[in-house]
Amino acid sequence: MKKHAALLFTLIACQNLAQAQDIPTLRVGWTIPGEEAKYLMAKRPELFPNLGKTYQIQWTQFQGTSPMVQAMRANVLDCATMAPMSLANGAIESGLKAYIVAQHVHSDEGHFSVYWAVKDDSPINSAADLKGKVIGTNAYGAGVYFDMLLWLRQHGIDPDKDVKIVETGFPPAADAIRSGRIAAGPMAQPFALLNEEKGGLRKLFSLSEVASPSVQIFEGCSQQYSDAHPQVVRAYVQDMKHAMDLMNKDPSLAVEVTSQVTRAPKELLSKYLFTDKDFARVPDMQPNLESIQKTYDRYHQAGFLKQALNVQDFYRADLREDTP
Repeated sequence: MKKHAALLFTLIACQNLAQAQDIPTLRVGWTIPGEEAKYLMAKRPELFPNLGKTYQIQWTQFQGTSPMVQAMRANVLDCATMAPMSLANGAIESGLKAYIVAQHVHSDEGHFSVYWAVKDDSPINSAADLKGKVIGTNAYGAGVYFDMLLWLRQHGIDPDKDVKIVETGFPPAADAIRSGRIAAGPMAQPFALLNEEKGGLRKLFSLSEVASPSVQIFEGCSQQYSDAHPQVVRAYVQDMKHAMDLMNKDPSLAVEVTSQVTRAPKELLSKYLFTDKDFARVPDMQPNLESIQKTYDRYHQAGFLKQALNVQDFYRADLREDTP
């Protein structure tokens, strides 16, 4: 009897292993911040009807959207977080072909937008006052960086001649302002909230002045993979939409999983996540193609993109349809 039981257990285990191996694996890249739907999927997979059944995910963390675009071009990733500029550069510079399948966050007049701060007692009150000064940015080549350049140009400042721009990143920007290393620097959550509570800084300008609404990050999936496995991508998109629905109904879920991922205190995250102090989110994660197209048009006209792009070349509507 013991031998029969052991044999039966072995057969069941082998069958389960074979079934697990039959489930396709989606290789997904992620970063911080703004991807709460993916954080919830990674930390609470049992909440999702398709994850682990229709497909499984191999998660890989990156430090930004540009490295993920490079990884997708190298066929290391199937889906990843992208910004409008990172997708555009990938398409133009290396022939990347991807579909925009879901929108993570955007900025608009009613929600948080990345802004540049100065000291409370700074004499800088307008763009003209920045002439001859050092300005911080999060990273050269990021969408935030290019929108800052557009704001400067719109206000009569030549970014190449009138100011000096240095990389500070978001976390150290406030200290760089307070120490005088830079005259103005970028604020993003949660660092903006932390420094607003600390005091001593004030807002000079916001990127919502350049464009509103403005898509910050979206989910992109390889066209080659999506065309070959549309049912997997559809299931993935449906699970992301389900995650957004769950967190809109119960923001504490977003706070909990974001704290687990970022190690930021729940008390801090609960002050802004899924409120008007945070980036805006579309309930069904439908990409705002019109906004993305306007971004591409602005960047091309400004000379940031070598060629014009049509956002429809990066969209396949049926990938957002419900799975059978």
